[in-house]
Amino acid sequence: MHDRCTTAKTGRVVTIRPHRDLQAAARYQAATDPTLQDDYRRWRPMVERAMAWLVARGNRRLPHRGTQANDRWLHHRAAALNLRRLVNLGFTYLNNTWTLIPIIP
Repeated sequence: MHDRCTTAKTGRVVTIRPHRDLQAAARYQAATDPTLQDDYRRWRPMVERAMAWLVARGNRRLPHRGTQANDRWLHHRAAALNLRRLVNLGFTYLNNTWTLIPIIP
């Protein structure tokens, strides 16, 4: 029977992690709780879209060495994406002030 399970000489080692029960309970709740499923379906598309914008155009890898430079780059990238989104939603400079004028299609 041992030879059917693995080709390793010492057999197979199965490790059960300390939080296995909590993870199993969370998976069960995610699969059965309609409120949690509704929240997940509501918020997931927006999060996925934001992450897609963040990594678009070759930005899957960090461009600098060191955490400070990459942290600065990430904050600038997120700020630029937020500004682009606001401009697309109608954020404009009008009469010496910034205002949001909704663009109606």
